Amino acid sequence: MRGCTSTPRFTAARSGAAVLDDWLREAAATLGVEPADAALLGEEAVTLLLDVTRDVAHGVARPAGPLSTFVLGLAVGSSGGGLDDLRRLARRLANLADTWEADPSPS
Repeated sequence: MRGCTSTPRFTAARSGAAVLDDWLREAAATLGVEPADAALLGEEAVTLLLDVTRDVAHGVARPAGPLSTFVLGLAVGSSGGGLDDLRRLARRLANLADTWEADPSPS
């Protein structure tokens, strides 16, 4: 996958949140995903996802962060929910991570 020879899309004019926003929308389109709530592809959703990934990675184990975000996406997708559901489910995962006994290994 890393052997791709396409031209990089990152420029000084498009950085930070704009890159994440563009990436999220392009990734969704590539995978044929059209959420019922367009806000699921917006800035608040990105913040929620990054925050829960961080909380789980620090509270459980680093690899659990992205894996939990995957499970969160499955839960929101299967419920057909929107941004409110993402907020609620992300809070539940963050609370679980807060009460979890963290893996002491530096993985």
